[in-house]
Order: sequence, then C-alpha cells, then structure tokens
Amino acid sequence: MLLPKKVKHRKWQKGRSRNRKIETRGTELSFGNFGLKSLTSAWITSRQIESARKAITFYSKKSGKMWIRIFPDKPVTKQAPEKTLGGGKGSVDHYVVPVRPGRVLFEVDGLDEVSARAALRNAGFKLPVKTKIVKR
Repeated sequence: MLLPKKVKHRKWQKGRSRNRKIETRGTELSFGNFGLKSLTSAWITSRQIESARKAITFYSKKSGKMWIRIFPDKPVTKQAPEKTLGGGKGSVDHYVVPVRPGRVLFEVDGLDEVSARAALRNAGFKLPVKTKIVKR
C-alpha cells in the first residue's frame, strides 16, 4: 500500500470539507490515453487505491502502462475502541488523499478502448467517489 516515507508533521488537523469546490490541479490527462476522473469529493484511503490498482492490472492482463495520479499523504488518527475520553489525540491509523470533483485518479495507455474502459470501470467500483472515464 502507499504511504509516505517521511512526514514533516506526524498528525494533521482534519481541515474543513469543501464539497462545492472543484479541483483546479490534475484535471487533464497527462500521460495516458484514458483516465478515471472523480465526480464527487471524498477521502480515498491507500487500501482503496491499491484495490483499484489491482483491478486495472487484472483487466489489462499486465499489458499497457498505468499511472496513479494521487498519493495518500494525509494521516488519519484513531483512538482505541474502548478508551475513555481524554488522553489526547490518537495514533496514526492510516493515510488518505482528499479528492475533489474533477481530479484525474488513474491513467492507462497501450490498451484498446474496450479493455481500457472495462479496467477503469471496475477500478471505479472500488473507490468511494463517483467516477467517469475520460479519453484524450
């Protein structure tokens, strides 16, 4: 799974959700001919990215090339399940990437259109955002 090697701050604050805003960076295809673009906003975990990556690899039958355009660098903390209140912030549990509408998540190249669409559609099922397939 993806996680940062080194971070400047071990624990971050949550931040405020910006559901109405759209993404300004990473909205165009840069590497491949087909891509998976998000239509809603959510936090995507490193486990979900890995699951989508496996789905694309399975459907492309290891031919062609794939790019992952997102990286989970935001730490999410969690307390122990039966712990009482107080005692501070919990330890880092997993990492996420906040995704807003318009962000290209995955790109593929070297596949015909039918298999590329099938691979990206199945990868989209693994993610917590609504997605659409874009073509160069």
